[in-house]
Amino acid sequence: MSQLIALPLIAILAILLAKVPAIAQFGLSALPLAIMLGMFFGHLNTRVAAGREIAFICFCQQKLLRGGIILFGFSLSFQQIISVGWQALVLDMLVISSVFCVGTYVGIRFFKLDKELAILTSVGSAICGAAAILATESVLKPRQQHVTVAVASVVLFGTLAMFSYPFIYQFSGMSEQAFGIYIGSTVHEVAQAVAAGEAVGGEALQNAVVVKLIRVMMLAPFIFILSAFLLRRSDSNSARSPGRRIAIPWFVFGFMAASAINSVLLLPEALLSTLQLTSQFSLAIAMAALGVQTRWSTIRHAGAKPMLLSLMLFVMLIFGGFYLNQWLIVA
Repeated sequence: MSQLIALPLIAILAILLAKVPAIAQFGLSALPLAIMLGMFFGHLNTRVAAGREIAFICFCQQKLLRGGIILFGFSLSFQQIISVGWQALVLDMLVISSVFCVGTYVGIRFFKLDKELAILTSVGSAICGAAAILATESVLKPRQQHVTVAVASVVLFGTLAMFSYPFIYQFSGMSEQAFGIYIGSTVHEVAQAVAAGEAVGGEALQNAVVVKLIRVMMLAPFIFILSAFLLRRSDSNSARSPGRRIAIPWFVFGFMAASAINSVLLLPEALLSTLQLTSQFSLAIAMAALGVQTRWSTIRHAGAKPMLLSLMLFVMLIFGGFYLNQWLIVA
């Protein structure tokens, strides 16, 4: 089957499967499902991609991904930030900055990983999993195998983290509302925040989703800051790389504009649902395109170090995030 047809079908199937209760309870959203289905199709499909198919894959991973992120802004509003208090905003900022900085430093310095792989793995753990990795890819321009390995490791430990929260809640001593903030500030994916919060209770679910969406909102300024940092590094090395420039990720401003519009205008519910479904479909196709190009041999070839880095960040999110929540929220 041509990938021009297969990728949209995979995205639709992933969205439908994510709505099945037996699958949703495992925190598997349409995005990781699209990656897995894409990998399955990629291994079964023996056809070599033709010119139009290659161009379509690039279109999905670049244009559709960015469009999906822009439209995802309509899922967020500034009122959501106000509803959980300034402490949750500070908490999310501390989690993102500490996980990203520690992960990048340890990955490069101690695990001797390529810079791009260390950054992608760290940003996936720090912000919102696979979507954050693909958004950061537009700035880093890494090798495809680095993207594949980073996504695989983050999906694995994000799923493991999600199943840990109901167990931790029994011994945490936190209220249900406070534990929901803990979930949202430390879990990897939005769907995992929904699943973990629902397992604890209704109040936990509400706070988990809001705090997690605030973390997702921070993807926009993070990409902009990372792009500016890399641009300055590029300028400082201009003697060795003459004329090299890193483009500003303009989709970041679209994401922020969509959030601002959703904050100040009362959009019809039908329109919001359509925009959110379009965003999900666009992102799912981008994930399916990534999955189609993924091979298990690539993940095996990367070795144990990327998985060890993701494991370290998983532990940091669970335990470090717990104590940050105790300090900022519970105290």
